[in-house]
Amino acid sequence: MLQPRQYFCHNYVEARNAFQEAARQQKADLSTHLLPGRLGAQGEALAMDLAYLGPPDADQLLILSSGTHGVEGFCGSACQLALLNDDGLLELIRRKQLGCLLIHAINPHGFSHLRRVNEDNIDLNRNFRPNDEPIENPAYDQLHEILLPKQWPPSADNDAALLDYQQKHGYAGFREAVTTGQTAHPDGLFYGGQTPSWSNLTLRTALHRYGRTRQRIAWIDVHTGLGPYGHGEKIHGGRPGDHDNLALTRQIWGSDVIAAWENDSASRQVKGHALGALFEACPDTANFAIALEFGTRSPTSLFQLRAEQWFEQRPHLARSSGQIQAKRELRDAFYVDEDIWMAMILAQSRSTILQACRGL
Repeated sequence: MLQPRQYFCHNYVEARNAFQEAARQQKADLSTHLLPGRLGAQGEALAMDLAYLGPPDADQLLILSSGTHGVEGFCGSACQLALLNDDGLLELIRRKQLGCLLIHAINPHGFSHLRRVNEDNIDLNRNFRPNDEPIENPAYDQLHEILLPKQWPPSADNDAALLDYQQKHGYAGFREAVTTGQTAHPDGLFYGGQTPSWSNLTLRTALHRYGRTRQRIAWIDVHTGLGPYGHGEKIHGGRPGDHDNLALTRQIWGSDVIAAWENDSASRQVKGHALGALFEACPDTANFAIALEFGTRSPTSLFQLRAEQWFEQRPHLARSSGQIQAKRELRDAFYVDEDIWMAMILAQSRSTILQACRGL
């Protein structure tokens, strides 16, 4: 196996090429789904790439996915590359006759352009809502123009307005107002979209194609940005309130699987997260899913998200020094360029994959 740093790529193009090459080396069944009408930061084609290993008719399926939140894909892609170079894990997958589906860059546009959202400013973990029901969030409506003011950096008056809201509603109330999601402001933060995005539709198609005939599926979706430095929090991806599924999920991944709907997580319970699509695409399968959320440096990335969004709304500032700095700081909020952090991520990813293989 390579050293941990060698799995972490510098950009989307490098990550995609490395993923495809590693998948070919393992003789995986590769398929590519191109994002139409959009190009990457280097003018490259953008795609969600799928690599399948194992018997086509395997009863059990392991899924490992990356890049739901675009810029977080550096970490998830590294976990996938590490698996494709891990002879021990691959041998276990073969010996147990498991199917293994790797979904690379669910949100390729965000991955390439260093955005958490997709090509339409949609947060994919707010986009998988039943019947596209709107997210009513009047608290965000009050904050929208404060979060994204007319000038950047924010003025002292703007900072005071945010502080005033937090003092009145508490930090928990402020956090809920901002991160729950909303569908009223297409140019805003945590926007859920009005209709299913390309990533939504493409992912559902892949889940149905590869998952509908299985008996059991275990899905790990890799994220970054919340929680203590380097710690991988395992967050239940089943339906809110489904205690039976939570108990069975803990049988696979351990008692430290936590549920956002029990208010135990670094993350919040939100409407429309991508993992929920598995239960809709494969209703006759026993489904178990977690988001594997790795902490980075900062307890909150809100300032970086605001800055990147502010510049994105102003095309005339594209490639300005301010935008370049905003994107660099956003990447740094979701990816840590340190050997110890990389080693922590890959060690916990391997352990989590191993648990899934043994639990299926």
